[in-house]
Formats: sequence, structure tokens, C-alpha cells
Amino acid sequence: MAWKRMPPLLLLAWLSASVCSARDRTDLLNVCMDAKHHKTKPGPEDKLHGQCTPWRKNACCSVSTSQELHKDTSLLYNFNWDHCGKMEPACKRHFIQDTCLYECSPNLGPWIQEVNQSWRRERFLNVPLCKEDCESWWEACRTSYTCKSDWQKGWNWTSGSNKCPAGAVCRTFESYFPTPAALCEGLWSHSYQASQYSRGSGRCIQMWFEPAQGNPNEEVARFYALAMTSRAMLHGTGPLLLSLALMLLLWLLD
Repeated sequence: MAWKRMPPLLLLAWLSASVCSARDRTDLLNVCMDAKHHKTKPGPEDKLHGQCTPWRKNACCSVSTSQELHKDTSLLYNFNWDHCGKMEPACKRHFIQDTCLYECSPNLGPWIQEVNQSWRRERFLNVPLCKEDCESWWEACRTSYTCKSDWQKGWNWTSGSNKCPAGAVCRTFESYFPTPAALCEGLWSHSYQASQYSRGSGRCIQMWFEPAQGNPNEEVARFYALAMTSRAMLHGTGPLLLSLALMLLLWLLD
């Protein structure tokens, strides 16, 4: 009679393994994007420069990357913040912090997407940026000047760095981005989503944080990674597991 119990026991073991593998996914946590200047794996970088220092304990960026991204026209991407005249220092500070988050954070896994671009294979999309971070960024930049509402594409690169395309007019940021959400969501082709959650809520990514108090984005990444894997299980393996469980029950009752 023992042989009759073997198939259901094997099926039960497979069901358990499937549930565990779905719940124990770690590929969304503590990861670096596959992009131009990112490290393969995150790790300590004790000498990170300037505004990137909050990520010293665990970073996807190198010391040299953190130094270079603070320059007005960085060799990382030859991108010139001052394409419509001198950007206000307070505004530039937010852009540097944005770049530090992009290059250094190991907590963006839930929002990483594959792309087919010459300079990167992955990007992040719709990262929920905390309400205060988005609003302060817009407030600091509203009187600076730009000529485009999407900085991800459409520049004139013939000189080696970004120039305004033909016909583009330099106007205030507020003209191109009338609201904080318009700036945060439109600037980099929806890399960010303007969240209604506040800093410290555990539900939005902070561009700015005090490293002595730990990295709050770790908790946020865990929350969204769990939500994503739970949805995947519900809509993907869930129905299959339910069907197999019913088959197992019928087999045992036979």
C-alpha cells in the first residue's frame, strides 16, 4: 500500500517547494541595475563623495562615479545641467541627489525593467518617490531654466554633450513642469512616480535620508517586493497550485 501514497506525497512536496520558492525570491532586494556605471553587486564604499555618502555602507556606485557625478558636465554621460544658462545651486543639488540615488541605491529592485539601449540593459520605472522629496525638488527648480519636458530623449548631441534641439525654447522649469508630479514623473520618462506617501511611511523611496538612522529605502523595497511576489503567486502559480491541491485531495479520498 505504501506505493499508492508515493505520488500524492511527491505532489505535496512539489507544492510546498513551489510555495516556498515563490515567497523566498531575493532577486528584487539588494541588487544593482545592469547599467553603464553600476557595480555588479552592492557593497561597502567608505569613501563615497559628497551627496552620495548616505550609501557608503552598501552601494552600487564606486568612489570615482560618486566624484564624477557632482561635476557640472560629468564625464559619466556628458550631460550639462546648464543647457539653458546657469542652474540655481539649490536646484542642482536635487539633480545631484537624484543621480546619487540612480547610481548608488541597491534598493530599487522592485522597479527595475529590462531595456534595449546602447548604454544600459536595465532601468527603473515608476519608483514611488516620497511626496516631500518631489515637492522640494520642484520648489528648488521652478525658477531655473530648461528647454524640454522629457530629458530622457530628444537632445542634440552633435557637440558631444546635450544641447537644446532645434526650435526648443528655454523657459522656466515651472513652464515645462507646472506641478511637482509633472517634474518627477515626466523628467526621466516615468522613472519616478509622484507618491502621496510621506517620508518615513515605509511606502515611498526617499532621495534624501540621514545614514546614521539607517537606510529607510530597505524597508520600502521589502514591502513592494513582497507585494509583487504575492501578486505573481496569486495570478500565476496560485490557480495552478489550487488545482493540484484539489487533485491531491481527490487522490487521497479515492
